[in-house]
Amino acid sequence: MTGRFAQLAIAFSIFISSYVFFKSPFEGYASYLVMLLFFPAYLARLSFPKEVILVFSPPLLAGVLSIQSGDNEWGLFIKIFLGFFSSVLFYRYVFEAFDKDVNKLFGIFMTGAVTVSLIGLIQILSYFVGFEPGYNYRWIFNKWSLSLGGTGVRMNSVFSEPAYFAGVIGPAFFVAINNVITREYQFVSRRASWIIVLAYPLTFSTLGFMSMAITAVLLLVNYGFIRYAILVGPLVYFGYTYAYENIPEFRQRIDGTQMAFGENEDLKDLNDVHGSSFVLYNNYVITMENFKRNPVFGTGLGSHPVAFDRYSLTNMAGILKIDFNKADANSMFLRLLSETGLYGVSIMLFLIFRNFLTRQRSANDTNWLISNSVLVVIIVYLARQGHYFINGFPFFIWMYYFVRKQNTAQVNAIREAETAEHIAEQKRLAAAP
Repeated sequence: MTGRFAQLAIAFSIFISSYVFFKSPFEGYASYLVMLLFFPAYLARLSFPKEVILVFSPPLLAGVLSIQSGDNEWGLFIKIFLGFFSSVLFYRYVFEAFDKDVNKLFGIFMTGAVTVSLIGLIQILSYFVGFEPGYNYRWIFNKWSLSLGGTGVRMNSVFSEPAYFAGVIGPAFFVAINNVITREYQFVSRRASWIIVLAYPLTFSTLGFMSMAITAVLLLVNYGFIRYAILVGPLVYFGYTYAYENIPEFRQRIDGTQMAFGENEDLKDLNDVHGSSFVLYNNYVITMENFKRNPVFGTGLGSHPVAFDRYSLTNMAGILKIDFNKADANSMFLRLLSETGLYGVSIMLFLIFRNFLTRQRSANDTNWLISNSVLVVIIVYLARQGHYFINGFPFFIWMYYFVRKQNTAQVNAIREAETAEHIAEQKRLAAAP
């Protein structure tokens, strides 16, 4: 199950979330079809991973108990628990089926990223020449929206909105910009690297600008602050300044976030905050209230909508009735804190810090590149994307985990070879007359 069809199916499950087969009782994403096709073979051939059971057992128990206490509902819990568990299990099996070959699987992702980036450039070009079928893909995808702004239309390619493109393609942008800077082309060619680099900013997404800033910081960490801060620092500063002064949507989100999280003597002033910033702040307030009452294990997977109904600022008189991101908290960190408490957040933070690879600790030129690039999507999802398993998020989590294990094995092999060579040299010297 690692042939061409399997590779295309895996890419399909990551990049295509803008089409659903049905919307009730839950949204049937195209990725679910891929899971249904491959699960029977995986379950028959591969052993059940114990770590998945260990991680999901506490949320299972906490979810059932929270339902009994009225903090969750069976429908919400079952939908999210089964979806999250199945997705994590599926991508775990994907890595098993590919013999944990992270380079090959990451190469599949990079090929897909180049493809959707090229489609994105075609989308922008089609808009400028007035060819609507080339830039408005509603005739293909039933969960896709045209986003105006930027240079006329904000690029989202095959994704439902620009923010999803920015989130998923973040790792590819990291690799591409590193390729362009170093002129050492890993995973994709020079031309493909430039396609990604040119397409990525055209989303005009705050999430995209966040990813670019994270990319800059991680490159500084790996190549040296003093040496590269002279180049990257001014680029980040002028890039932020340009976006703030010339992109109204970006400026409104920044100003709105500062206003929302600043001191508000009168909460009614939040009506003047940019909608996206209010949504994030509102979910922050809801999460903190829910966390204070359920700090250890939260109120169970899928329970944030219940907390939303209880603690939302929109329940107050005079506040706009905005319930966007009611289900996902607009941030995976906030959602984890609300639904899984310290348990879920601790696991995520442990995963990040335990498996992070720097260039100096990497056994070769690809391990650290994969690790850091995947960290980009993990961070931006924690910050501003609350869906646990859309666009194959667990795929990136397993990638981040297994590339560290691969690196450890390779480092140990190098050390053993060096030790064996040293012992052989000592024996030769001892035997010499």
